[in-house]
Amino acid sequence: HSCPMVLRIAELTSFGAGASASTHQPNSKFTQQELPACKPILTPKWVISVFLLVGVIFVPIGVASLLASNKVVEIVDRYDDACVPSNVTNKLAYIQNSTISKTCRRTLKVPKDMKQPIFVYYQLNNFYQNHRRYVKSRNDQQLRDASKANETTLCDPEKTRDGMAIVPCGLIAWSTFNDTYTFQHNTNNLSIDKTDISWKSDRDHKFGSDVFPKNFQKGPLIGGKTLNESIPLSEQEDLIVWMRTAALPTFRKLYGRIYVDLKENDTITVTLDNNYNTYSFDGKKSLVLSTSTWLGGKNDFLGLAYLTVGGLCFFLAFAFTLLYLIKPRKLGDNNYLSWNRNSAGH
Repeated sequence: HSCPMVLRIAELTSFGAGASASTHQPNSKFTQQELPACKPILTPKWVISVFLLVGVIFVPIGVASLLASNKVVEIVDRYDDACVPSNVTNKLAYIQNSTISKTCRRTLKVPKDMKQPIFVYYQLNNFYQNHRRYVKSRNDQQLRDASKANETTLCDPEKTRDGMAIVPCGLIAWSTFNDTYTFQHNTNNLSIDKTDISWKSDRDHKFGSDVFPKNFQKGPLIGGKTLNESIPLSEQEDLIVWMRTAALPTFRKLYGRIYVDLKENDTITVTLDNNYNTYSFDGKKSLVLSTSTWLGGKNDFLGLAYLTVGGLCFFLAFAFTLLYLIKPRKLGDNNYLSWNRNSAGH
């Protein structure tokens, strides 16, 4: 019969200890969670007003984005199939045969006036640069520091050649795009400016000015572009552009710029070397000439996204307004909310 007495003593002891501990804690608004805070009440008027405001902001942005995108003039020419002779049945064997000339001529017609600078891109489809093993197949220390030339960790299977380290190692560098383009306009050659086509941060911090290619593309199977061993990696901008891997299987990469204005219906003759192997994985290759606006290149998605969200907000604002007018609900008195009461009444 002594158990209830023991429990009672324990309860009193714990209560006294708790009271003693609470007396040592500061009784502030922070500890009592009473600091001023924004506690909005979503009344119908507020909700409708917010939806209207978002719609008023988003719809003009969407219209401006679409107008800017429509001002961009693009010429897209797919040439991977067109530049293979019609009598060739095995395209893979054709592209891998180094004794066959891969030179191809294409004629492009300018649909609208194109103001300089005109950006030259190559576009690849069905090329998964975002594959995990592909993305990891590089060594950033080797690319940045000449003293780390023998660092080939993670570069499988392009690590060494005849026991010597490959610089730059890895699958990304090995598969650098190697098609080339030259342009003629009215029998005049158009020069392509290939400077500053890569990110400045990449040139300054990711690729060393004292790191030179070594043992590169010396194996039995050539993956792509060969590099000049007398030029440091920080100046090999085609390589730097390629090694900033794309997130999607269809992507464009900058090849250069043309600083000449082109008029509507002008004809451009493109002489290209169709070297890059996209036939083994059913890929596609395209040459793209494009102008730009304040928004960049041609991109309808951004404008359509803004218009969709803005239109949806206008629709919801209209629907809530009708609902509020046809079947209104009586709102409660906000003074009864806990944070509107007098703290002394607690």
